[in-house]
Amino acid sequence: MSFPLLTATAALPAIGAIATAAVPAARRTAAKWLALLFSLGTLVLAAVVFLRFEPGGDRYQLTESRAWIADFGVRYELGVDGIGVALLGLTALLIPFVIAAGWHDADPLETKSSRWRPTQGFFALILMVEAMVILSFVATDVFLFYILFEAMLIPMYFLIGGFGDRAHAGTDENAAAQRSYAAVKFLLYNLAGGLIMLAAVIGLYVVAGSFSLSEIAEARANGSLEMATSTERWLFLGFFLAFAIKAPLWPLHTWLPNAMGEATAPVAVLITAIVDKVGTFAMLRFCLGLFPEASKWATPVVITLALVSIVYGALLAVGQRDIKRLIAYASISHFGFIILGIFAMTSQGQSGATLYMVNHGISTAALLLVAGFLITRRGSRLIADYGGVQKVAPVLAGTFLIGGLATLSLPGLAPFVSEFLVLVGTFSAYPVAGIIATSGIVLAALYVLVLYQRTMTGPVQESVRSMPDLKARELAVAVPLIAVLIFLGVFPKPLTEVVNPAVEHTMSDVQKKDPQPEVEAAK
Repeated sequence: MSFPLLTATAALPAIGAIATAAVPAARRTAAKWLALLFSLGTLVLAAVVFLRFEPGGDRYQLTESRAWIADFGVRYELGVDGIGVALLGLTALLIPFVIAAGWHDADPLETKSSRWRPTQGFFALILMVEAMVILSFVATDVFLFYILFEAMLIPMYFLIGGFGDRAHAGTDENAAAQRSYAAVKFLLYNLAGGLIMLAAVIGLYVVAGSFSLSEIAEARANGSLEMATSTERWLFLGFFLAFAIKAPLWPLHTWLPNAMGEATAPVAVLITAIVDKVGTFAMLRFCLGLFPEASKWATPVVITLALVSIVYGALLAVGQRDIKRLIAYASISHFGFIILGIFAMTSQGQSGATLYMVNHGISTAALLLVAGFLITRRGSRLIADYGGVQKVAPVLAGTFLIGGLATLSLPGLAPFVSEFLVLVGTFSAYPVAGIIATSGIVLAALYVLVLYQRTMTGPVQESVRSMPDLKARELAVAVPLIAVLIFLGVFPKPLTEVVNPAVEHTMSDVQKKDPQPEVEAAK
């Protein structure tokens, strides 16, 4: 195509970020509507990308390639495959809901005498994150991806530290210190991983002579690229460590509960439903694509870490007293399922992992945003401060329940399909790992149902007796997300037919085939 559709899809929210930041201080409502309109425009362009993508066509489509830093062989090179187009669609779908849910999140920072424009800054930062994430899903130049991988940390740092959750027990100074701690921890963890990845990126260029995925793949296919076993393993570890921090994978996960707990609910959705998916996506595209032999070498260890994440995250979720930290530990468990599916290296496992990235994003957004509405009303994140909410706010309780049921992968809701595929793919290759992973399902039912029971059922606490039900704006956020969860739960074909051909390419990269069932011959 002559029209750079992928560039336009990423550029629109970036332009929206600049336009939103430039809105005069007194026009806060105009800034909100402007950000929402740009996010909706991005969603339209993402829909065009989805419709223009041909599942049975070339591996990378809608490609763009231009010289960028010619002296170092760096190109502005874009292309989208089935996995990238699914995650691009997820990002574009969720951002309008993030903006609508966070409509008043920056309002407490506004003062009549302030020259700083927190409302404009809040929504501009969200749009800037969207632009960087979209570009990261379509970048086919390794150096370009690295720049985006690191750059998105900057707006996220300010969103966590500058616009954090104010539902705290204790003093404002203590709350500000906790937000600052969470933001710095998020930044340091991810920067450390990024620096190690930078060394690996440079090493890859020294070995391959290119940053382009297509050129590296072509060199490997014609035999002109020879990579020593030890070199490939070290480079794999450099990439994988950065992605495992971003994902996050145990034991590199400790920044996530702090970041999600201290961020507002919409920013927490931005973290776990969108930004963290860059890590798992990159494992498929870069770890398996660039270092297939090293990926197979590391598989036993990665699967072990994924199983620990599943069980550990779920167990800690059961014992949480903070609603948002409970959801954070549940997400760690779910990321364990995603990474398990990727490194099971079966077509069912990797298709399920990709679907899990999408479905986890939608289900977590639904649960977290409704939880955010609940926390805003009561002013507390502690589970013990709630009780009997379903009697005074039945619609809020109902949407919270559906989001929770999706989180535990109830059949008929979207996450069930992806979790089922991950387990089938894992069982066929690693039966013991599949058995251990199923314990995560049992524990998920425990922490979700206990959370609902303690907050929504039982006697009505005096502090929630006058709690209002969901309003029109909040219903506009919750209902469409629930509708998508139900639609993809009963009809996942629109995603599977896009994802499956891309998974076949990844399986070809690592030269793996699905295990054949052993059937005893008839006597």
